[in-house]
Amino acid sequence: MSEHSEPTADTAGPVAHGDQADAATEAFVRHRNLLFTVAYEMLGSAADAEDALQETWLRWVGVDLGTVRDQRAYLVRIATRQALGRLRTLGRRKESYIGPWLPEPLLTTPDVAEDVELADSVSMAMLLVLETLAPTERAVFVLREVFDLPYDEIAEAVDKTPAAVRQIAHRARAHVAERRPREIVSAAETRAALQAFQRAIETGELQKLLDILAPDVVFLGDGGGVAQAALQPITGAERVAAVAAGLSRFGDAASLQPTQVNGYPALILRLNGEIDTVIAVRLDGGLITGLYAVRNPDKLSHMESETALRR
Repeated sequence: MSEHSEPTADTAGPVAHGDQADAATEAFVRHRNLLFTVAYEMLGSAADAEDALQETWLRWVGVDLGTVRDQRAYLVRIATRQALGRLRTLGRRKESYIGPWLPEPLLTTPDVAEDVELADSVSMAMLLVLETLAPTERAVFVLREVFDLPYDEIAEAVDKTPAAVRQIAHRARAHVAERRPREIVSAAETRAALQAFQRAIETGELQKLLDILAPDVVFLGDGGGVAQAALQPITGAERVAAVAAGLSRFGDAASLQPTQVNGYPALILRLNGEIDTVIAVRLDGGLITGLYAVRNPDKLSHMESETALRR
């Protein structure tokens, strides 16, 4: 299938070149936040999502808009294809990544948290679950479950038949259901857990940490070989509590600041006023089952200003 496979005209005649360029720009800008969200959910990397959008734009400006029946669907299809290509490249990069790989955290706008399903879909916990899907499965799951696209539109985007897409969607849905948190956790629950975590760190009271950590909690630290971080996952409440308690060693130079990351409450650790680590959690049954610390400075550039995400 071609990216130019929608010849159904919806204009009365050819558009002048200048008008076409203006119309293409207006459509792209109108849907940009949606396209970024699609690419980011597929890639878990804001930098790669931005690159996918750049490639989407370069292809979009070459399209005869008179042949496009649905601009939103067309743009999503191009962005999905670009993201799929990058997802395969990203997979090769992750194989040589130093230590655990975590998604790139985003400082999100308040309206993302208000859309519970969107917030759940971009949460650190869910993005890590999506990492366990094959590239095409991930694309199909995101487009169907998050953006509710019809199967025929998804089929165009991933070069499969609608029947094949239905099967892939069913398989991906079952795979995700087995690995995601048992229920969508509210922002209030996450905030409460993080407040307890913050108090325990600031007071150095190890028992308070142990009280909020699940026995099989997993700590993942992403330094990317640039910042110091554990090179392997750390498992078990006592070991994780010891690592977390170590944050207090920075003394007055460090501060923990509540914030909104990927639609959920999170913490920023600042050292001497500079962002050092972004800390997100996964909750199950009221306890922290996953603790995610992103320290790789290359992944912290989207924490200085808010990113708008859209469905």
